Amino acid sequence: MTQEQRQLYLIDKLLSEAPKYKNIVIPQNLEEQKRLLRSLMNIRRPKKISSDFLEMQDEYLQEELAIKGITDLGDLSPVSEGIYLWQGDITTLRCDAIVNAANSGMTGCYVPCHGCIDNCIHTYAGLQLRLECANVMKKQGHEEETGKAKITSAYNLPCQYVLHTVGPIVTGPLTQTDKDLLISCYRSCLELAEQNGVKNIAFCCISTGEFHFPNDKAAEIAVKTVKEYKEQTKSNMEVIFNVFKDVDYEIYRELLNTG
Repeated sequence: MTQEQRQLYLIDKLLSEAPKYKNIVIPQNLEEQKRLLRSLMNIRRPKKISSDFLEMQDEYLQEELAIKGITDLGDLSPVSEGIYLWQGDITTLRCDAIVNAANSGMTGCYVPCHGCIDNCIHTYAGLQLRLECANVMKKQGHEEETGKAKITSAYNLPCQYVLHTVGPIVTGPLTQTDKDLLISCYRSCLELAEQNGVKNIAFCCISTGEFHFPNDKAAEIAVKTVKEYKEQTKSNMEVIFNVFKDVDYEIYRELLNTG
């Protein structure tokens, strides 16, 4: 079966789940079909789906990953012992674990095709990730606290685990509480990763973007917290600072003195 055929199969199955979408016309354009599929995945509430669907979805997502291309940590050069700086799509990075900047609901972003990292990770991991997150939250019985972290499988991503952490939302001048909560995000992820035998972990720029934490201050906290953790615990865990935007790359480059 071709990738286009898989795409149409998945769209048909998701549309058939919801009668209110029965009048949606599937576009002829392949990129528009892809956006429709992603939208349907994004808005779907966490619930079980057939094994046939998941098998087809996994084949589809693995092919999409192959098209985008995988970056292996082993092909990157550290900027200092145990620390890397890499600009790229975190959903294509092969390492032990990546960090997702989640919201307090912890089941992903429900806005169709939204550009946030939470949406991207859940899209390319597959529907299984949202269901696992929902089960974790059901067991917990309340929304996730800011500064904490949870760990799940990564499903169709090239990493093994996803660590989900809720960063502080900055609504006015930056406060010490905001800073302390962001520090807690990084430490919680590092501690949880260590407990689960993770040898290397990639951090996104937690709380920047949609959560409005100033990029430069967030990066300072990230680098300082990671370095202090490694020094205090004598941890050998490798840390990748993953950035997507040029502005963040330049900020981290200066902080890490990469030249």
